[in-house]
Amino acid sequence: MLRSATFDASVVTVEFDTDTQARFHAIWLRDNALDPETRAPGNGQRLITIGDIPTDISVSAATISNGDLSVTFQPEGKTVTFPADWLAAHNYDWDRVQKNGWLTPGLTTWQRGFDAPSADWSDVHTNPTAKRDWLAAVAEFGFAKLTGGPTDPESLLQMTDLFGYVRETNYGPYFEVRTEVNPTNLAYTGLGLQAHTDNPYRDPVPTLQILYCLENSAEGGDSIVVDGFRAAQRLHELNPQGFDLLAGYPARFEYKGSGGVCLRSRRPMIELSPDGELIGIRFNNRSSAPFVDVPFDQMQAYYAAYRQLGEIIDDPNMGVSFKLEPGESFIVDNTRVLHARLGYSGSGTRWLQGCYADKDGLLSTLAAMETTQPEAAE
Repeated sequence: MLRSATFDASVVTVEFDTDTQARFHAIWLRDNALDPETRAPGNGQRLITIGDIPTDISVSAATISNGDLSVTFQPEGKTVTFPADWLAAHNYDWDRVQKNGWLTPGLTTWQRGFDAPSADWSDVHTNPTAKRDWLAAVAEFGFAKLTGGPTDPESLLQMTDLFGYVRETNYGPYFEVRTEVNPTNLAYTGLGLQAHTDNPYRDPVPTLQILYCLENSAEGGDSIVVDGFRAAQRLHELNPQGFDLLAGYPARFEYKGSGGVCLRSRRPMIELSPDGELIGIRFNNRSSAPFVDVPFDQMQAYYAAYRQLGEIIDDPNMGVSFKLEPGESFIVDNTRVLHARLGYSGSGTRWLQGCYADKDGLLSTLAAMETTQPEAAE
């Protein structure tokens, strides 16, 4: 609820019943008006362009009605109501002094000892609340498991159907993770793999990865996941200058495969938004190309920071390990969570299938479910 509103031609100041104030510019309020001439009913898409707003837009009245804000704009003579809770949710009048590497609210970082979120295959396919909770875990932690699934090949594609679509790559709609003779990728051997994000040589990188176990009687081969955001936070605590180097200069990644595939990207290992939010990690020693974008006088320190980040990622206290059983699977946010594998023997069998998908589909499905199931969020 709003208690009061004051205004001049260019700014409206409101006071909430929480004893807080917020200022809103006239141009911002007009651009974000909620009336049906400005926003399409149903999907909420804007029906006007910035050029449709008069350059001399101003506020001629601002009053409180039933706890909400009513604003009249000139020269249009247009009056629009803004709900108090909508204004509170979209307040931009706050102190923005934040250090590089801050995390958006709603994300929780983790390390060894973390109780990995898990759900039952049948539940998430039949119970909307279970499905929503599983998607919410992926959004918050960047990682979640599913248990009790079928052991039929291509079952992982049914996981993607829960929230979106498979992102097909040169590996096809999905790929096999099993020992091969003369493999084109180290993932197809029994060797252990350092914790890494997948496909850093793509731009944009696949933002979700699913690994699904069909057979696993080989000795070893445990899966390990590491929260790359927690690793970046530790680097920032120990070596803020090194953090800034890995965030401030692009690394290079490359993959040359069969069939004329040659993929390259130029992106930082630690990716920040323009205002310093930590939004991505790219870390994959197997796919790193020569770094040529770091100035000569910074290269030594850059490599020291790179080594330190690798040591943090390799620290056993950072990883959560588990051995997938047939019918079990896990999904990771490939822009955040690194995954690794212990080596495994040639005896027995180990057969996983993997695929990629896009996080925007998962977040869209989650947001839609939270909107239509408000009672489930209590």
